[in-house]
Amino acid sequence: MSTLSIAIIIVFCIGYFCIAIESVTKINKAAIALLMFVATWTLFMIAPESYLPDAIDAMKASVVSTTIEHHLGSTATTLFFLMGAMTIVELVDQNGGFNFVRDTLQTTSKRALLWRIACMTFTLSAILDNLTTSIVMIMILRKLVSDKEDRLIYAALVVIAANSGGAFSPIGDVTTIMLWNKGVITAAGVIMEIFIPSVVSMVIPAYILSLSLKGALQPVQETVVVDDDDPLTPAQRKVIFFLGVGGLIFVPIFKTITHLPPFVGILLVLGVLWTVTEIFYCRIHQEGEDTKNSPQKRVSKMLSRIDMDTILFFLGILMAVACLETIGALTLLGQTLDTVFEGNHYLVTGIIGVLSSIVDNVPLVAGCMGMYPVQAAGDMAIDGVFWQLLAYCAGVGGSMLIIGSAAGVVVMGLEKITFGWYMKRITWIAFVGYLAGIVCYWAEKTFLF
Repeated sequence: MSTLSIAIIIVFCIGYFCIAIESVTKINKAAIALLMFVATWTLFMIAPESYLPDAIDAMKASVVSTTIEHHLGSTATTLFFLMGAMTIVELVDQNGGFNFVRDTLQTTSKRALLWRIACMTFTLSAILDNLTTSIVMIMILRKLVSDKEDRLIYAALVVIAANSGGAFSPIGDVTTIMLWNKGVITAAGVIMEIFIPSVVSMVIPAYILSLSLKGALQPVQETVVVDDDDPLTPAQRKVIFFLGVGGLIFVPIFKTITHLPPFVGILLVLGVLWTVTEIFYCRIHQEGEDTKNSPQKRVSKMLSRIDMDTILFFLGILMAVACLETIGALTLLGQTLDTVFEGNHYLVTGIIGVLSSIVDNVPLVAGCMGMYPVQAAGDMAIDGVFWQLLAYCAGVGGSMLIIGSAAGVVVMGLEKITFGWYMKRITWIAFVGYLAGIVCYWAEKTFLF
């Protein structure tokens, strides 16, 4: 590895450390992530021809710009999906759409609520995806839990349950979608063999976290979402709810039918919902019934309330990781793991899962797909041990650090969870569940399949 590559890795590590101690430095993690992004790619420009053979002389700037734009395009698909999903969920929430879900989960017992939240998050993340599900569940938690410390524990469980639920579903996580589209796993195979390990990886952390919750919940100060001044009728609010939630469920179906990226489906749903709500409010205005509250509940107003800190943090961290991918650091890491552990795929995928909590799991999985050819039989065959474990480990492993998954990053931004708090309180719990799931999978392959 060249000196320049080492320098880029060191800059990344320093930036990562500064993000980890955000609670000490009081410097917003988004600022650090953006500096990481710029610093790594600036170093890359010292000798881009070392990594991109076509980047020579007059072609240097053009080739590097094309490379960065390629990675930016991949990152933007995630960011637009996130912004669209957050806006849809906020719109449904503002119109009382999640009130009935809140009522279904309503209980005075802290532990009972924990199990209900865990089960619902796990189930929804398999049907929708872990990112959208996390946003929905945090919105519901805000209606149920008033104590900040308790809500942080519930929010941490949402991250774990969402990642576990997404790992066994071919549409539940970006990495499983990648593996499914590549044809190295089948929908039936991953559901049948990864479901139980995923349940175990959620249940064990949930049980451990339940031990820290005792007593009854304090009643939440009710913030009325649908008040007397709301111009929409109950029928119109129901339309918004079914369009929003139904649209989120439709996104994976849209992807399957059109083969377009998931963010296109989210933008379709947002566009339809935006149009419908504008029609509602225009009619109200024409009838002279418009009120002071209606502008606050229109999509244009909600877009201005998007948490840009989270969006910019996501942009910075993903683009910095993209630089590591471009210089070949991630691929080299995968090859080294395969050599050190002599092809033991339980250890190799287990380590990859741990690494996916540090760097983005998407390039890690992409590197593995390019590095390991599919074989006719054995661990590397379709639905073989390696590919199924990769789906499990890359998905569930991201729960070990708050910035290890898209779900974690979103929850971190929404609930202002610090890296240090999560690492101190939750990391070891998620790790125990992660290991238990791997052991469960080994038992399945040894004694059942």
